[in-house]
Amino acid sequence: MKTRPDTRTRQVPHTIDGITHHVTETYTVHVPVPPRDWDRAVLTAVTAGAALAVAVSVVWSTAAIGDLLARTVPAGPAYAAAVAFDAAWILCMGVEWLSRYDPDRARLPRWAGHAALLIAMAAVAAHGWLDASPAVGLVGAAVSALAKGAWTVVLAHQAPPLDDRTRQWAQQELAVAGAELGLLPVRRRVARARGLLAAEAAALPAPETNPDPHPDVSADPDGDPDTVRAIRPSIREAVRTAYDSGITDPDRVRGYVQKLLPDARPDTVDRYIRERRGSA
Repeated sequence: MKTRPDTRTRQVPHTIDGITHHVTETYTVHVPVPPRDWDRAVLTAVTAGAALAVAVSVVWSTAAIGDLLARTVPAGPAYAAAVAFDAAWILCMGVEWLSRYDPDRARLPRWAGHAALLIAMAAVAAHGWLDASPAVGLVGAAVSALAKGAWTVVLAHQAPPLDDRTRQWAQQELAVAGAELGLLPVRRRVARARGLLAAEAAALPAPETNPDPHPDVSADPDGDPDTVRAIRPSIREAVRTAYDSGITDPDRVRGYVQKLLPDARPDTVDRYIRERRGSA
């Protein structure tokens, strides 16, 4: 079994003139080395080769299609637009990889990638045909096909299929998470609207109280109708109105009651607030 040296440190006691301190000591141990994972090494090499093939395809397609487009437009925009031909099917392959455990969602990017690849190959072949080199155009078009084929094989190997029951379970979990994520902005809008309503209710002035059009004269101790006071809500009613309007913060409730009833005692208001919160 192969081993490799590993340098470590430890604390050891060291005594001089009867005084002991712990000092750091360096020592070496030989630890076993696991066998080389050739499967991982081969997969890494194959992945790197597929990535290199894609890079070569992008360079070749950009050069050919860019030269084709440069016949009618300036070279800068022509070569910039040429990058989109191979970038389209590469992006579709990336989305297909993200949907590898959901065949229904992976179907669209797979077919879109095939269509984008055919368009890129046709453009490269057209460049060779216009330059009187049909063979060069066909061979150049095959570069993109080979690059996509190699990358498709690598992705298929790294994405083992799920059994039907496990796939359905995964789809349901993703559906629940997607629904929660989709409702997040809705909840934010509802909370924002309720906050605006509460702020509006707290900022509005207290409603004016109108005297009773038919006052009860006998209720006045002096029997004078002019001394009959307007009917005002009680402190308990004012607190209940604040909570029904969406105002739940105690300080804001006190401010609301103070606007309606300037002479209300703070301890009485606090008592009804506690009563209201206890019944909620």
